[in-house]
Amino acid sequence: MTKPAYVIGVDVGGTFTDVFILDEANGTVSTTKVPSTRGDQSKGFVEGIGRKVDDFGLISTVVHGTTVGTNALLERKGARTGIITTEGFRDVLEMRRRDRPTTWGLKGSFTPVVDRTDRVEVNERVLADGLVLQAVDEAQVKTQALALADAGCEAVCVFFINGYANSDNEQIAVEAVRSVWPNAYVTSATEILPEIREFERLSTATLNAYLQPVVSSYLDRLETGLAKKGFGGDILIVQSNGGVMSIDTAKRYPVRTALSGPAAGVIAATAIAKAAGFDNIITCDMGGTSFDVSLIAGGEAALAAQTAIDFGMVVRTPMIEITTIGAGGGSIASVDKSGLLQVGPESAGSDPGPVCYGLGNDRPTVTDANVVLGRINPDRPIGGKLDRLDVDAARHAIKVHIADPLGLGIEAAAEAILKLANAKMAGAIRLVSIEKGHDPSKFAAMPFGGGGSLHTGALIKEVGLGSALVPRFPGVTSALGCVVADMRHDRVQTVNRLLDQIDADQLGAEMERVANDTEKLLASAGVAFAAVDRVYEFDMLYLGQTHTVSVPVTIPKAGLTLEAIRVDFEAAYMDTYGRLLDGIPMRVMNYRIAVVGRRPQLDMSVFAPLDGKPADACRTGSRTVYVDGQSHEAGIYERLDLEIGARIAGPALLEQADTTIFVDPGLAAVVDSFGNLIITPVE
Repeated sequence: MTKPAYVIGVDVGGTFTDVFILDEANGTVSTTKVPSTRGDQSKGFVEGIGRKVDDFGLISTVVHGTTVGTNALLERKGARTGIITTEGFRDVLEMRRRDRPTTWGLKGSFTPVVDRTDRVEVNERVLADGLVLQAVDEAQVKTQALALADAGCEAVCVFFINGYANSDNEQIAVEAVRSVWPNAYVTSATEILPEIREFERLSTATLNAYLQPVVSSYLDRLETGLAKKGFGGDILIVQSNGGVMSIDTAKRYPVRTALSGPAAGVIAATAIAKAAGFDNIITCDMGGTSFDVSLIAGGEAALAAQTAIDFGMVVRTPMIEITTIGAGGGSIASVDKSGLLQVGPESAGSDPGPVCYGLGNDRPTVTDANVVLGRINPDRPIGGKLDRLDVDAARHAIKVHIADPLGLGIEAAAEAILKLANAKMAGAIRLVSIEKGHDPSKFAAMPFGGGGSLHTGALIKEVGLGSALVPRFPGVTSALGCVVADMRHDRVQTVNRLLDQIDADQLGAEMERVANDTEKLLASAGVAFAAVDRVYEFDMLYLGQTHTVSVPVTIPKAGLTLEAIRVDFEAAYMDTYGRLLDGIPMRVMNYRIAVVGRRPQLDMSVFAPLDGKPADACRTGSRTVYVDGQSHEAGIYERLDLEIGARIAGPALLEQADTTIFVDPGLAAVVDSFGNLIITPVE
């Protein structure tokens, strides 16, 4: 008998650590959910796997979506970092783009992650055309590096003006720093981002250095913890672009792990939707801390060239476009000084968690409101941490903090909490759909995370979505995304030349060389791929413009031609703006290359309920729920026992270990051939 070889996806969130396990030997899957361990997330990580796997030696691959880097940025808990830069440019990081934390008004402040005393200068200069005007003094660089180390800096970033045009000075300085720096945490800005726009390049590189000691030490602990259990396979880390990278690459480029977990959820949603026949999806990932929304149109997730993790903390690296708001299950509800109800952004997280957890929190949360309104079964809490939820404590907290101050009954106050949370979620959905020219009625919501499926009906009604597609295991969808994600590496290089001044053959050869070098990163990971694809793009514009358009191109065997680039640009520009600017020269700002190692795809039929039962046979009872100020008797069903084609009309509660799905009155749910639930309005 063949021994099982497990491929495991693990997504660590602010409240729960989700584990998805694929047994490649027999094609079966299993899941589990455990509380995240603050302080050292690797402990919950190993514990979660241990819930389902006794012999870690049978695991071939572990793929991890991590929030360690994101949390370090949001909480400003990275390492003390120094910057060595060109004389006269030590304040680029602080000057930014002169935007404001508050759009209207002049209040608000910004503190960069690197204090001015840790930003030092050296004599060197490269011009915008790449000419080295003044060579760098290695001795001066070493002196400044030693001063930063003596001051207590754990990491350092070397950033020289116009390094994208010629990196010689910067590379000489980096080698000089490495010769005296006490550890491996030395970042070259041009290696991280060889692209024009100095603030974005410095910000991205500085945040990479800022995260290196934090992320590297976490990954070291993770490797050690798994090895102690007998694991000897591969560890891959999900990137913010939706691909994965080796653990060694993640230690070198930790800034690429920002929004790693949410990106994995979008990748899983794309795969699930494609199998189910849905091209247009809006993902609704609701965990304990946040609500993450992303739009998938035509079966493709959108990538953004840069993202602001927080005000002034810009990361310019390809990321799946995700909008995040503070509206998770642990988001705390309160009444402000003006007597208005507020929900979030502060969260109770996993410790102490919602009031109903009984772990010390006395302020009501969205989860407490769902418990009070009967939408969560207090006898079946998810995560395995508690035996029962304390309904009375949740009611008391809502009464004291919300109901009494607003002059409402407890149920009315709880419903007000949910309506406000739903309104915030609906606003995020409108932001990624209506405000970008998409008709939400042509999209289906895909709720996942521990709490997303409780709010599906409200979002369908509030936004006007056509339907909802609920995955088989909503609570661990991001962990599933870790398993199905491909390996991907992106490269960018500034060209900044008029199209007519470019040697197309030379440029095409350079792009092929960079793609070949990038493909070596895939080979070094030691992972088997079903195929390797290359994606080429130019950032182009007309002379005098500021904003570029992305121009997909192919490099034929005969080589690039200027005419082919011109035709591709005009097609992309027309698609974006609906007109061309005849007679104006075109400029190529950057080229972008993505090399994607396609991992063997998971057959979504593994989720099909082969031994399902009719709906009536899966009904376990009923419970009173409150909707729109009225009480309803909702049937309770074991969701995973339902057969293909089973139909359940709302109000109904479909329970499973990782979440609860609430089917509102006026909606109905049908099980499709992959075990998904399709929720639509009743005609």
